[in-house]
Amino acid sequence: MTDITSQDQDRDLWPAIFKGWRCKCPKCGQGPLLKGYLTLRTSCAVCQEDLSPARADDGPAYLTILIVGHLMAPLLHIVFVRYRPEPLVLFSIFAVGCLALSLYLLPRLKGMIVGIQWARKMHGFGRKGP
Repeated sequence: MTDITSQDQDRDLWPAIFKGWRCKCPKCGQGPLLKGYLTLRTSCAVCQEDLSPARADDGPAYLTILIVGHLMAPLLHIVFVRYRPEPLVLFSIFAVGCLALSLYLLPRLKGMIVGIQWARKMHGFGRKGP
């Protein structure tokens, strides 16, 4: 029987995703994942997990646009058909709503993608030692 070290064990996906949603380290869930609005830390301040292999790229932006579009487009249609507000009022309300929802979702989706990469040992997260 082979001896399995802690680095060889599988990492749980869903806890890592939830920790990423909270913008926390996918390993310990305590340290902050981001040092600015979207800038990833190179390592966790609590558990010293190396976060430099993370490659979120355009994924969070794409998912943000997808989610905001799928939520706001039907809502825009319903409000327009049911209430017929003035175009400027409609634009103002939905522009602010889209902006606020996008700003809320973007760092959280970035954290989720980093959590998925960490749990699946992608891009060097599963590498042993330096």
